[in-house]
Amino acid sequence: MDNGLAVTPVATRAFVLREDGLVEAVEDAAPPAEAPAEAPPSPPVLVYRDDARGVWLYHGNCLELLDVIAAKYPEGRFDCIFADPPYFLSNGGITCHAGRMVKVDKGAWDKSRGPELNHEFNLAWLSRCQRVLKPNGTLWVTGTHHAIFSIGYALQQLGFKILNDIAWEKPNPPPNLSCRYFTHSTETLLWAAKNERSRHAFNYELMRQLNGGKQMKTVWTIAAPGAEEKTFGKHPTQKPLALVERCLLAATAEADLVLDPFVGSGTTALACIHLGRWFVGIDIEAGFVQLGARRVEHEITVLWSRQLLVGVRVSVCATYDLDLFGETINGSDHVADDRQVDTECIFHETKLVFLSCAKVSQAAVVQTTVDVSLQEAWARTPDGKKRETTHIVRCETEILRLKTRD
Repeated sequence: MDNGLAVTPVATRAFVLREDGLVEAVEDAAPPAEAPAEAPPSPPVLVYRDDARGVWLYHGNCLELLDVIAAKYPEGRFDCIFADPPYFLSNGGITCHAGRMVKVDKGAWDKSRGPELNHEFNLAWLSRCQRVLKPNGTLWVTGTHHAIFSIGYALQQLGFKILNDIAWEKPNPPPNLSCRYFTHSTETLLWAAKNERSRHAFNYELMRQLNGGKQMKTVWTIAAPGAEEKTFGKHPTQKPLALVERCLLAATAEADLVLDPFVGSGTTALACIHLGRWFVGIDIEAGFVQLGARRVEHEITVLWSRQLLVGVRVSVCATYDLDLFGETINGSDHVADDRQVDTECIFHETKLVFLSCAKVSQAAVVQTTVDVSLQEAWARTPDGKKRETTHIVRCETEILRLKTRD
C-alpha cells in the first residue's frame, strides 16, 4: 500500500524464506559487517517448530524476518498480529516488585533512544506488519503511555484504520512509591485494520456470550499473570494469557495464522495453541525465545496428554485411615516399574483430589491440587474444606518418550 509516507530504511542483508521455514542469505549478497557479540543472529534462526500444531519461533531481528515474509507473500500472510513492543521506560526509574523498591531496568531492548528515534522504530516495525497482513487482517498493539501515543500516531501515518482502544485494567497493580502520581493501573490496547478498505473480522456474538449476553465494552478488568504463568521463567512485561486469548477470540477464526513480532515469554503462542490458531513468533533476545519454547513444548505435551485414553486403577481411602506422614498415600503396596526400554520423561503430574462423599459413586469434589506433596496440600487446605473431605484420590501421570537408538 502506498500511503505517501517515507519510512526510514533499516540496514539489512538480503535474505530469502525457504519453504521449510528457514531463513538464509542469497548467494550474491554482500558478507555482513562484523556485529557486536550480543547482537541477534542474522538472518533470524528458527529455534522451535511444531508443524502439527503450527508453531514456529525465531530468534533474530523482527524487521529482517518481516522483510523476507513480505517478499515471499506480497499479498499478505497473516490474519492477525498481536504485538507487545518495547515501552522504552528502562531509564533509571523505580517501581515496586514483591513489596520492594527496584529500578526499572528491563534490558537494553527497552531503553529509550529519544522520542524521534523511538518513533522511527515504531514506524519501521508497524510498516512491515502492515505489509505482511492479509487485506482484511487486523493488528493488536499493547503499551503504556511511554509508547502508545507514538504507536497511535504511527498507525494513522501509515493508513491503518483504528477500530478501538481498549483499557486493560489491572485489579491489583503495584503501588506508586514516590507518592507523586496516581497509581498506574491500566495499559492500552489499540486494535486496527490494515487500511480503510479492510473488511475486518469481529466475532460479535461470541464477545456478547463471554460478557453474559451484553455488548462487551472497551474496559477489560483482567488480573496480571499469576505464578502459574511464570513456572518456566518470567518476562518483565508479560501479558496474561486471558488477555491475549480474548483479543484472538474477537478477531480470528480457527486455523488463522497469527504473528507476534516481540514474542517475549510466548504467551501469544500459548493462546494460539489453546484456540487452534497457527503461530509465528520472533524475539531479539535468545533467553526469551528459549523461555517461550519451554512454555510451548510443555503446553503441547499437556494438551496431548489430555487427549490420551488412559486406564486408571484408583484406590480410595477414608481420611481417618490416611497416614499423612507415610511414604504412600493410602498404605498400598508400591507398584514396581522396572523399565525394559530406554525412555525419558517428558511430562509428569501428580494431582490430589479431595472428595466429600458417603459413597464413592456420590462424590463431590472439594478441591484439587497439582504437583505438591500430600502433606503440603493438606496444610494449605482451609479448615472448612478439611472438615468436608472424606476421601482423597491421588492421580499420577507420567508420559515417557522412547529414546532413539543409533
